[in-house]
Amino acid sequence: MVAVVGNESSIEKFVTDLLYLEHDAIAAYESCIERLDNKEFSAQIATFREDLQHLQVLNEMAREMGIEAPTEGDMKQMLTTGKIAIADIMGDAAILRAMKTNEDDTVRAYERASRHEDAIPASKAFIMKAHRDEERHRAWMSTTADTQS
Repeated sequence: MVAVVGNESSIEKFVTDLLYLEHDAIAAYESCIERLDNKEFSAQIATFREDLQHLQVLNEMAREMGIEAPTEGDMKQMLTTGKIAIADIMGDAAILRAMKTNEDDTVRAYERASRHEDAIPASKAFIMKAHRDEERHRAWMSTTADTQS
């Protein structure tokens, strides 16, 4: 998705970029759900998409900071969903591998964000939880894709 989220100099930019990242991820989940042939896989991806507490907490952080929260993804969304569309040609395992690469970026972003110098303890706790959630999503995608090969 994006290679620099979590390295922003201001906390406001950091929250804004994480919001874009989450919106991009939701779009990728939706694209994935639509394209997977295996309905059990689609249902599992749908549960990941429903991790909306990430979006809710980030929106609350933006509100508290007095910044405008993005309500949709940015141009990077074309990359996250485009990978899924291309992978669709090769089947469910390829789609899940494409989603795993999206999760790789999200995991890295939250890992870096957890070290942001302006993050207060409450936001660091949220970021660490979000990081664990994204690691769990990525592990499922990787393991499931490997069992389909």
